[in-house]
Amino acid sequence: MITWIKITCRGVNVQKCGMSFQQHSSTTTTTMKAQRLLLPLRQKLQPSINTTTKRYATTAAQISAAAPINFHNPEYEARISQARDGRHIYARMVPASPAYFSAQPNFIDGWLRLQALQGQYSGLPRVPAGEAPRVAWRTLQEYKNMVGEDIQRTRYYRMIEILADLNRIEGSLMPEVVKSALEYYKRDVNPFQNVKKPVYVDSLGRALGLGRRKASSARAWVVEGTGEVLINGKKLSDYFGRIHDRESAIWPLKATDRIGKYNVWALVEGGGTTGQAEALTLAVAKALMVHEPSLKPALRRGEYNCITAISKTRITYFWTFN
Repeated sequence: MITWIKITCRGVNVQKCGMSFQQHSSTTTTTMKAQRLLLPLRQKLQPSINTTTKRYATTAAQISAAAPINFHNPEYEARISQARDGRHIYARMVPASPAYFSAQPNFIDGWLRLQALQGQYSGLPRVPAGEAPRVAWRTLQEYKNMVGEDIQRTRYYRMIEILADLNRIEGSLMPEVVKSALEYYKRDVNPFQNVKKPVYVDSLGRALGLGRRKASSARAWVVEGTGEVLINGKKLSDYFGRIHDRESAIWPLKATDRIGKYNVWALVEGGGTTGQAEALTLAVAKALMVHEPSLKPALRRGEYNCITAISKTRITYFWTFN
């Protein structure tokens, strides 16, 4: 039986080292003789053999990336001039971002930047969440379009949590770098800062109210009168055939016992009759509050919520057994 023994040491074969073994009678005898013959060689090469995990870790820790290339160095300027003559330049380009080779480099860079700011200014006092300035952050789709990357919803919401924590820093103590970081993720228009345009009773005694429901929209002018209602130039009973729609249209007047005190002239469009009636409910309620602002609690306490045009009570059905 012929047995050849090879020992790999950094890609070097014992056979290449000039050592070979001849035929032996058994595998055990051959192994013992090989160990005695290779002992001097093993002791000689022991410092250069990586056989443990600790040794590998030490070697990996010593590896460092090359420094960025200075293209203004005379050596590289000469190589660039050679490249103009048709020769190749082998240069190592250093990415500007540490997450350059990831799937979402812009998102990861922003996330790491926010985490660094959160850790750096974690000692600054925070205000309660209810007292912090209300901010409308960019939606997920807006942020995707801005950075041009596909981002998971859960990861983006985690970043929003970091932004909300930074936004709770006391305004007088908030650093400028935090303010500039928050501005990057805010919407262009903050809906929480919109000021509602005040509505007044005009010179003719009319108050205008606007209402929307699904695809329907309504504009209602309410003026003091005898209780007449015109919708698109038609009477209430002529425009709405269903009794439920008629009651919904003038419910704010009925809930506040003002049916015979005000006249209503309305223009409605879009959607179906039920949507138009519910849009008209909201429009009439808003115009009525212009005349009498104190009616707002009464409208909210009504069976039908005229402020938001959402029914509070619904008909429920159940089975009965005789």
